[in-house]
Amino acid sequence: MIKSEINSIFPTPIYMSKLDRELTSLELKFVDKNKKDFYKNDGNITSNNNYILSEKPFLNLKKELNLRVKDYFEKVISATDAITPYITQSWLNYTEKNQYHHKHAHTNSLVSGVFYINCHKELDKIKFFNDGYKTIKPEIKDWNLWNSESWWFTVKTGDLVMFPSFLTHMVENKEGTNTRISLAFNVFIKGSIGNNKNLTELIL
Repeated sequence: MIKSEINSIFPTPIYMSKLDRELTSLELKFVDKNKKDFYKNDGNITSNNNYILSEKPFLNLKKELNLRVKDYFEKVISATDAITPYITQSWLNYTEKNQYHHKHAHTNSLVSGVFYINCHKELDKIKFFNDGYKTIKPEIKDWNLWNSESWWFTVKTGDLVMFPSFLTHMVENKEGTNTRISLAFNVFIKGSIGNNKNLTELIL
C-alpha cells in the first residue's frame, strides 16, 4: 500500500446560509406580482425589475441578505482595505417543470448570490462548472473533487448560496411540480483597495 497525501490549494468558496425566518405574506405577494411582469430568459422567465431588492416590500430581506454578504467578505475575502460590499442588481427567476436556467457566469460583479424562495428540498439543485482549457482529458474511473468538471448542491426554501461571480453555473431541467423561485443578486465594492506608495491604489 502506497502512503500518500493529497492537499487542496486555492479552493473555490461556496458560501451557504439560511434565512432565520419565512417570508411574510407581503413579501410573497410581491413575488407573485412580479411573475406577471417578466421577460423570457434562456429556459425560464426572469422579472423585468432587476433592482428588486430596492423595492419597499423587500427592504427587510435586503438588510438580512446584506448581513450575509458582509459575513462572506469577512470570512472569505478577509481584506485589510477599507472596502464596503454592496448589492448591485437583483432579480427574480421563475422555473417551471421541465424548464431550466442556462449555463452562465456574472460579469461586472465580484460575488453573486441566490436566495431560494420556493424549492423542492429533494429535487432542486444548483450546478457549478470547472470551466477552462484541459491539457489532456482522460476517461475518468472515479470522479472526485480534483477531476470533476461539475458539482451540484441541493437547495431548499430559505437557503442562500453565494460564490465568486466568475464561477459558471446553471439549473438543469426542473423536476417536480412546484415553481422554483429564486432571487439572484450581484455584489461589488466601494472604497479603496491597494497601496498608494506601491502605485496599486484603486478608489472605487
